[in-house]
Amino acid sequence: MSVETVESSTGPTPRKGVSILFGLTLLGLLLFLWLLLGLSTNSFWTPNNISNLLRQGAMTAILAVGQTFVIITAGIDLSVGAVVGFTSVIVAWLLAAGVPLWLALIATLAIGVLIGAFHAFGIVRMGLPPFIITLATLTSLRGIGLLLTNGSTISITNEAFTNFSRANFLGIPSLFWMVIVVAIPAYIFLHLSRFGRYLFAVGSNSEAARLSGVNVNRTIYLAYILSSTCAAFVGLLLASRIGIGNATQAEGWELQAIASSVIGGTSLFGAVGSVHGPLLGAFILATINNGANLLNVNSFWQRIITGLLIIVIVYFDQLRRRGAR
Repeated sequence: MSVETVESSTGPTPRKGVSILFGLTLLGLLLFLWLLLGLSTNSFWTPNNISNLLRQGAMTAILAVGQTFVIITAGIDLSVGAVVGFTSVIVAWLLAAGVPLWLALIATLAIGVLIGAFHAFGIVRMGLPPFIITLATLTSLRGIGLLLTNGSTISITNEAFTNFSRANFLGIPSLFWMVIVVAIPAYIFLHLSRFGRYLFAVGSNSEAARLSGVNVNRTIYLAYILSSTCAAFVGLLLASRIGIGNATQAEGWELQAIASSVIGGTSLFGAVGSVHGPLLGAFILATINNGANLLNVNSFWQRIITGLLIIVIVYFDQLRRRGAR
């Protein structure tokens, strides 16, 4: 089997109809939640609350897109939350040292690339499971960030940087525009390029993909680099929003990213996923959290609802896989 055959046989065509239907279902669920909360509270549809909701969901959505690339290859990246906190420290430290803003941004994103390459190296060359190598990075980056800051935080005084996250463009928060900036090239990459089809091929059967001419190692490198780069980008956005670099920020965000991706239809078994699904999944979670706060629902229920959603969706994914055999 040639690479061309892999491209045609692993492309999204057979699953396209199901993916579109599932995406419409998620969109319907999101709109239903918005309508329900609009009827249940007087403050949900206020401009301030909608702006906060879009900002809350934006960063998780970007993380979820990056996580999806990895999960499609049947991997996992547990480090993204730690990468967010660590890169917020890096950009704050660089700006405090007088580094020009443009250079600080590029250097921070480059660190995200290096972290992703390190993960892939551990998986490809050292034979470590993705769970182990990314878990090790999670704990290590938290420690390195705390060492750099002596357990404290680094304030960011660059107003051009901090004002960005608070700005609106055409009445829409700039953070939400960043979701669009990430989503469009991510969609083109995953669904319209050969490299995206290689991700699906590796997640379906890495050995068969290798025999078909796919460079499996390079594909794995690409997936983990994209995931960590998305996390580094979110680290920049978080630092801009809160105005500090803090290594302990974004704790648990890796679970939010995985949950958003899974709720969006990405299979934890690999080879199934999209870009629009995780985006909708992220905003569904953000809506649940926002609505629970407005309704004064105990925050513990938010976690229970998220967990139940994951169980239901993974269960139906297993049924789908059994039916496909």
